[in-house]
Amino acid sequence: MSTIDTSITQLETLTMKAYELGLAYAPKLALSILTLLIGLWIISGISKLVKASMERSKVDPTLIPFMGSLVSWILKLLLFISVASMVGIATTSFIAVLGAAGLAIGLALQGSLANFAGGVLIMIFKPYKVGDLIESQGHLGVVKEVQIFNTILLSPQSKRIIIPNGSTSNGSVVNYTVEGKIRVDLSAGVSYDADIDQTKSVLMAVLVSNDKVLQDPAPFVGLSEMADSSVNFVVRPHCLPEHYWDVYFEVNEGIKKALDKNGITIPFPQRDVHLIQS
Repeated sequence: MSTIDTSITQLETLTMKAYELGLAYAPKLALSILTLLIGLWIISGISKLVKASMERSKVDPTLIPFMGSLVSWILKLLLFISVASMVGIATTSFIAVLGAAGLAIGLALQGSLANFAGGVLIMIFKPYKVGDLIESQGHLGVVKEVQIFNTILLSPQSKRIIIPNGSTSNGSVVNYTVEGKIRVDLSAGVSYDADIDQTKSVLMAVLVSNDKVLQDPAPFVGLSEMADSSVNFVVRPHCLPEHYWDVYFEVNEGIKKALDKNGITIPFPQRDVHLIQS
C-alpha cells in the first residue's frame, strides 16, 4: 500500500470518528447552548428584579448597582458550571480549585469582607443615614456618604473622617439626629451674693428669647453646685441638631450679657492672704 493510500485511509478514519462524535455530542451541545442562552436571559431578569426590590426598599443608591452585579456574576458562574457539566466536561476538579481559591481570597480579604458585610447591615437596618450627626469610634461628625466599605464623616473642624463599616456595625453609634432634637448642656456660675430666684429667671429669659431654642421639651435651669467661689447653675436648652452650635454660642453670649445687665456678678477664684508680723 502506498503512502497516499495510507493517508487517505487515516483521513477517512478520522472523518468517521469526527462524524460519530458529532452525532454523540451534537444534541448535548445544542441543549447546552440553549440552556446558556435561556439562563443568561433569566439571570438578567433576576438582576433587574433585585435592583428594583432594593430601590423600593430605599436602599442606599451606592449599594444597588454593586449588589446587582454581585448577584449576576454569582448566578453566571453557577450557570457556566452547569453548562460545562452538560457538555461532559468534568467539573469536580474545577469546583475544588475554585473553592480553594475562594478560601484563600476570603482569608486575605477578611477585613474588607467584614467591612462589606457591615455596609450591607447599615443599609438594611439604617442606624444612621446621610446627613445625620453621629459619634462612632471616638469621632463626631455629620455623615456625608455611606460607601460599600466605609462611612465618611465631616467633623465640626471640617475634617474628613473615614470609618470602616465593620467597626461601626459592630461597635456603638450615637445618633444625635434621629430623634429630631438635641440638648445643649451649658453652665453658669454666679456670686454667693446673687439672688437664686432672680438668677434663674434671668437665665430662663435668655433661653425663651432665643428663637432657635425649642420650647418642647421645655428648657431647664437648675442650681447644680455650690462650689468654692460660685453658685453654679445648669442651663439645658433643646434645639434642632443643625442648630446645635448656633444655640451653644448664642446662649453663652446671651447669659453673660443678661447677668451683667441685671448686676449679677460672675465670680472668679479668689484667695485671702493673711500676713503675720513677728
